[in-house]
Amino acid sequence: MSQSILMILSAASAIPLTDGTMHPTGYWAEEVVVPYAMLTGQGLRVRIATPGGTAPVVDPLSLDPREHGGDGEKVARLADALARIPALTAPEDLATLDDQVMDGIAALFFPGGHGPMVDLCQDPDVARLLRHCHARGKPVAALCHGPAALLAARDASGRNLYAGYRATSFSDAEEAQTELAGRLPHTLAAALGAQGLKLKPGPAWGAQVVIDRDLLTGQNPASAAPLAQALLAALAPLPSPAISQ
Repeated sequence: MSQSILMILSAASAIPLTDGTMHPTGYWAEEVVVPYAMLTGQGLRVRIATPGGTAPVVDPLSLDPREHGGDGEKVARLADALARIPALTAPEDLATLDDQVMDGIAALFFPGGHGPMVDLCQDPDVARLLRHCHARGKPVAALCHGPAALLAARDASGRNLYAGYRATSFSDAEEAQTELAGRLPHTLAAALGAQGLKLKPGPAWGAQVVIDRDLLTGQNPASAAPLAQALLAALAPLPSPAISQ
């Protein structure tokens, strides 16, 4: 399979809180490892890019055994899998990805972690790449806090390109159960709703994937595998070897 997926990660390492402090963040390990393995396992090339080509950092909480039910072996597997993705240490710069490069990209994938709420939500190159994909009907998949990138997607009038689309993201109910509850300037779900997206949250911490036209969104880490599978299914009609189900 010759198709390439562009996985766009935040370059942020901390997020500002309402009390004026900075909280460590980055990308969520499982939300990179699981889709990367599933997509490359089906023969897709996964390219990784960040704003400025800055090496992204993993959210330390995502490698804390307490976030995985005390499963230290799972954490070790995640850390090992990240170490085996060389592009994480030398990502491409979003600014270098012009239309000619993007013509060879079949879809975008935005993993979560709170990082996207810091930079991808307002990055002009993210906006440009989303407009490219939207105009051509290319799939855009975003997971957990990854849909924050959609906040950058505005047309010439300032309207969000995905206004009216059904979507999901890390929910307010889930955010209320984290250590950042009440400490963020706004929740992602509220910000997306304010721009006209129709949020369809599922039960807290359960897998939830919402597909509306070329937009595919997943709610949380548990949604990583179902979202990657949905993206594979969306790409299946394109000229390529059959994808086993």
